Amino acid sequence: MFKLVLISALFLASLLCGAQNAVDIIPVPVEMQETEETFVIDESTAIQYNKDDVELVRLAAFLTLQIKDISGLELPHNVEQSKNIRFEVIQDNQIGDEGYRLNVSSEAITLQANNRRGLFYGLQSLFQTLPSVRTNEQLKVPGLQIVDYPRFEWRGMMLDVSRHFYSPEAVKHYIDLLANYKFNVFHWHLVDDPGWRIEIKKYPKLTEVGAWRVDHLDKVWSERPPAKEGEKATYGGYYTQEQIKEIVAYAQARNITIVPEIELPAHSVAALAAYPHLSCTGEPQFVNTGGDYPEGVQTAYCPGKEEVFSFLQDVLVEVMELFPSEFIHVGGDEVDKSQWENCDLCQKRIRKEKLEDEDGLQSYMIKRMEKFLSLHGRKLIGWDEILEGGLAPGATVMSWRGEAGGIKAARMGHDVVMTPGSPCYFDHYQAGPEGEPAAIGGMNTLKDVYTYEPVPEVLDQKAAKHVLGAQANVWTEYIATLSHLEYMVLPRLLALSEVVWSPSENRDWINFNRRLRGWHFRTFDQKGFNYNTGNSKVVITPESSKGELKVTLQTEIVDGDIVYTLDGSIPDLKSHKYNGPIEISESCVLKASTVSDGKILGWVPASQTFEIHKAIGRKVEYEYPVSRYYMADGPNSLTDGVRGTLTVGEFWHGFNETDMVAEIDLGQTTKIHKVILGVLQKRKDWIFPAQKMNVEVSLDGKKFTNVATVDCPLNPDDVSNQTIDYTAVLGGVEARYVRVTATNFGVCPKGHPGEGKPTWLFVDEIVVE
Repeated sequence: MFKLVLISALFLASLLCGAQNAVDIIPVPVEMQETEETFVIDESTAIQYNKDDVELVRLAAFLTLQIKDISGLELPHNVEQSKNIRFEVIQDNQIGDEGYRLNVSSEAITLQANNRRGLFYGLQSLFQTLPSVRTNEQLKVPGLQIVDYPRFEWRGMMLDVSRHFYSPEAVKHYIDLLANYKFNVFHWHLVDDPGWRIEIKKYPKLTEVGAWRVDHLDKVWSERPPAKEGEKATYGGYYTQEQIKEIVAYAQARNITIVPEIELPAHSVAALAAYPHLSCTGEPQFVNTGGDYPEGVQTAYCPGKEEVFSFLQDVLVEVMELFPSEFIHVGGDEVDKSQWENCDLCQKRIRKEKLEDEDGLQSYMIKRMEKFLSLHGRKLIGWDEILEGGLAPGATVMSWRGEAGGIKAARMGHDVVMTPGSPCYFDHYQAGPEGEPAAIGGMNTLKDVYTYEPVPEVLDQKAAKHVLGAQANVWTEYIATLSHLEYMVLPRLLALSEVVWSPSENRDWINFNRRLRGWHFRTFDQKGFNYNTGNSKVVITPESSKGELKVTLQTEIVDGDIVYTLDGSIPDLKSHKYNGPIEISESCVLKASTVSDGKILGWVPASQTFEIHKAIGRKVEYEYPVSRYYMADGPNSLTDGVRGTLTVGEFWHGFNETDMVAEIDLGQTTKIHKVILGVLQKRKDWIFPAQKMNVEVSLDGKKFTNVATVDCPLNPDDVSNQTIDYTAVLGGVEARYVRVTATNFGVCPKGHPGEGKPTWLFVDEIVVE
């Protein structure tokens, strides 16, 4: 009886919850109540506002155009009608500079805010209750009482137009998407190695030369060869200053500030192709085509030359004339400082300014540019590498290499924008990757984005106040068209909008999905947008502990079921239905698919091979900690029966600057015939093989005996991407404890982009037979 009552109560609660949340507004408001009333926009409706307020006149024109587009109605302004839509500027400390109050009754829609910005955001919520295209249905607005305001002041999206150029019209379309979901920052990545996209009148070669490159559309970005002498540059484009002014005004009308990025000191190949004398060597070079940099290419300005600072200041003066943004982004990331190490002028600058090293030289350059911007009333913002060598006094840090840089900066009292690669890089896969368009790698699903918390738990209250907000970045190596761009940001953009606008306690994954698949997906379909419907691929997670291996299966499809097989066959509707963790006791191939509405979803099932051996499920203890960025599924991933692939983020443990020393307790004394360690080589990504592997064994866990040393089995000339097995044949030695040491390669060799920097060691499994 108790169970029946509980089920009935839950069912009733779900009905009530559904009734109270029938409106599909994203991001979800701070407070919202629905009433029984309905407002119908028709010929008897007028827009009312203070006609002496220029901002309200413009806002009323914006509303008029939107209503005309979806209905053909052209609403009159400030005339007597039986029904009204009212704009009211009030003083309300609760809602702040960007909040609003929206009240809908049968006779009036009243929108109140402290300024135009809040009124504009209120309109975005109102529009999400109406048809998005003209369908000739009545324009019915449900009765509502909304109080709403944003959680964060920085709600951003970035677009890289250097790798692939997007027309001014495409950029405006991108801005419209941001405005629809209450973003207020458009970070415009205008210059980089593959192209300079902004007209600078004092330096015309930046666009005459730097905006164009040789292109190889038949090859993926990473495999494109460098340009050769005599090849014609055919791909590119740039924005004239008049076009930029128009786009800036377009964004301002939609409450969006454009933050331009002018990369320095690195990612400057296009600029240096136009003006080679600004590099350390002064040698001529081509705009980067994608793929590896050709030998000898200069990627960074020479901070030893005073003319470099004059050039950059001239550029920034013109940039500041075009962009009224408080912030100017200067990049500051991924500097190849070996160029400076070999430059007499850079070394002279280090000595003259009493700098410690090349990190100090980078800091010197950033601090000089920060001071220059500050004198012009602007603030410098840069990627988290600007912390290296010392942070400029007024600099704001954009943390992309995880959150560590942002945490460090916030604790130093600097403002921070969180944009970690996971989950804020929208150039990564969001589903599949089978059946998905090619992406640069990684996996940031819709749920990954939705569950992101921009304020790290480790920050105290004082430091947390320096987190301005978060943004997502769209790098476009693999995204060449507007349709593909839409697909990569929709619907992840909507998930992020709720993260940065709504109170964290208002976020609900299931409710978000209901709203998303209502008005918003319907709108995308009606407007012909290209979007992803969700990640249906089953996530297979091994759990290795206490000598057992269990596997959990998860799907992001709300209300979806999972079916699976253990014999490698393709699951169908008659296969095992997942109801809880699956125990794996023998080697097998597990395949799983999501089922929704009686159909199997996805192109191919998720698949994982499990190899059962004597160390399965046994606890692993490390002498040196695993990188928190590359920890696979946890500390016991080395004993979960799963071998890694060439995808870096999957099932690999990463060690930087240290060896891997792992000790395993097998639980009882047993004969060991063989120990195998899996290692990854992807030298381009700074991942090198181990120099050697040592295997030690013990009966008591105290006294260990070295029983094997295995050198790297690769030919030194074999630098291809691959997985490598280090195999030690032991011939039946008795032991309970096994300790495996993989010696880190050391530093990147001469000629590597990371020359002299610590390498990464990636390991996947310790197989004990």
